[in-house]
Amino acid sequence: MSTSRSRHSLAGLALAVPLTLVLAGGAMAAPPGHSSAGGNPPDHSNAGGRHAPEVESRVKDIITIGQRDFRDLNDNGRLDPYEDWRRSTEERVADLLPRMSTEEKAGLMQITSLRGDVDDYINNRHIRFLIIRDNPTAAELAERANSYQEVAEASDLGIPLVFTSNPRNHINEDLEFGIVEASGQFSTWPGTLGLAATNDLDLVRDFAEIAQDEWRSAGIQKIYGYQIETATEPRWRRISGTFGESPDLSAGIARELVLGFQGEELSQESVAQTVKHFPGDGAVLRGLDPHNEAGQWAVYPTPGSLEAYQLPPFQAAIDAGTSSIMSYYNVPSNAFSADQIPMDLWQSPDQQFEEVAAAYNKTILTDLLRGQMGFTGYVNSDSGVLTSRDWGVQDLTIEEKFAKAIDAGTNIFSDNNDPSGLLSAIDQGLVDPSDLDPSVALLLTEIFDLGLFEDPYTDPELAQQIADDPASQALADEAHRKSVVLLRNDEGLLPLTDEAVAATDVYVEVFNGEDSAEQTAALKELIAEEDPAINVVDDLADAEAALVWVRPSTFEYEDNSTVEIQLGDLTGIDVDRVKEIEAAVPTAVAINFTNPWVVNEIEPGAAAVVGTFNVKAEALLDVLRGRFDPVGQLPLTIPADQAAVEANASDVPGYAEDFDYAYSNAAGDDYTFGFGLGYED
Repeated sequence: MSTSRSRHSLAGLALAVPLTLVLAGGAMAAPPGHSSAGGNPPDHSNAGGRHAPEVESRVKDIITIGQRDFRDLNDNGRLDPYEDWRRSTEERVADLLPRMSTEEKAGLMQITSLRGDVDDYINNRHIRFLIIRDNPTAAELAERANSYQEVAEASDLGIPLVFTSNPRNHINEDLEFGIVEASGQFSTWPGTLGLAATNDLDLVRDFAEIAQDEWRSAGIQKIYGYQIETATEPRWRRISGTFGESPDLSAGIARELVLGFQGEELSQESVAQTVKHFPGDGAVLRGLDPHNEAGQWAVYPTPGSLEAYQLPPFQAAIDAGTSSIMSYYNVPSNAFSADQIPMDLWQSPDQQFEEVAAAYNKTILTDLLRGQMGFTGYVNSDSGVLTSRDWGVQDLTIEEKFAKAIDAGTNIFSDNNDPSGLLSAIDQGLVDPSDLDPSVALLLTEIFDLGLFEDPYTDPELAQQIADDPASQALADEAHRKSVVLLRNDEGLLPLTDEAVAATDVYVEVFNGEDSAEQTAALKELIAEEDPAINVVDDLADAEAALVWVRPSTFEYEDNSTVEIQLGDLTGIDVDRVKEIEAAVPTAVAINFTNPWVVNEIEPGAAAVVGTFNVKAEALLDVLRGRFDPVGQLPLTIPADQAAVEANASDVPGYAEDFDYAYSNAAGDDYTFGFGLGYED
């Protein structure tokens, strides 16, 4: 590790105690609210190799055996096997499963957004997995989670809740659904492409361990993340949530994320990973969004590309022990695909794929993911596959959809708060009640391994303290600076040294569609506060140099023909104005890459070019001013022009295209994956 950090441990030290002593002593029920941190000193015996965990109960009684505490979750006054943390997870699951009703099992197989009547979700619908989509403080998250965990504890079997979220630690101005829906309450890191641009796996591990601390202390135990799929289609609008186009780099990052968030195995400190979207959402037709019907197809025109480029990051996550995997919406297209999977997995001699979304696709989930890749966790569908994004199975009833998905290998259904369709499928004989047991066993295994049956509660004050830790943000700030990529500096404009800025009036403008004026004002204000040595002028005619920050957005055509990534009005960039500034004075152009934009109109006129990936402006200034020597490397290949975009193979990274795909600048450098300069270059 590049940085060592003190951990906020939830478990005590282990002392070797003979198993005969562990089992000695009678049971005594303590009043509700008692925990191992209370009047009775905790016994950290290593019973059968299992450390004594922290135990806390707020509604049900505590059963004390010797010096060991256990929660009486079913309130029957005796210690049942599923309540006994000394037993293996397998034993506890085997004991709890037959105690659950069919309704409770069906409810456990749903995960829904945290809205509506939570008491109804817990007690009537028996839902235990909840998605957080708002953006409270860490303390507020912990307080709310605690209150809901009390409701779950009061239920018949006391099965605790699992709170999940999409990523919360990155800059994302749009807070886009499914990518980043919250930001600014924990340590704030560059976008995922920025983490990839650092090319620093130790730093990625540090990030994951810091985020694990922050999330778990705030009562979040599962993350819908990360998007480890390979970004092979430059027009795909979800590239900003990935780690770029290299399957090898994404695989290395996937491993560090799983081990950093989860540890070597799940525990009371872990945040369970749900990596997504298997087998790789990036190979989409003309960049169209798989959330929409027109973009439903996954296309693999290059023979062997699925195994070569799409699967390696998922294999790395599986090997590292990822707790779950989210399937993609897409339908694999036979018409647009070359041979990809072994012939023994084909549907017939002339049909490679079953053309249904992955949640319903047994070949993808059971044969490929489990059979060939060795995945043993659970499969989490993407949101809405039972309703509005049911590609390939639109004609099925809700009962038939549940039956087909469960048979295919889906274990939990995302953003579904109504298990009645699954219960109806059982009533109709489409699903046998026993068919639920494998899924429920996998889900219960995660809950047990996360230690939630012993202590689902957290300390709001400590949660806020961890979230506000300045050491965490200091490391995040290092990642911001390390993510900036110097692409061209052949005219020697950078760095803007103190000597240079003392004699130079600088014009500043940000280009970001309708937000351009507001963001320009904000950047000027930041420079005035953080770097007053720079003399910023409001009139280009008064300037001797300029700083332009170009921040485009993708544009999807209404006719669903394609997605625009060429810089221009559609992507929010006034290209003529940028070129006017470049023609007037030497200009440093920073381009924020959420996609590999077509930059061939504005790049040649710049005196210097840098790439950013959703970073803090302070980090950009540190690099431009020479306070930090640029070390970032492109996580994506930048296309030469629009023709290159249209000729690209959607299933192949830019660096692997079989033609001159990459943009080449006037200095003779190709903007391909891994490229980046330092000031000494």
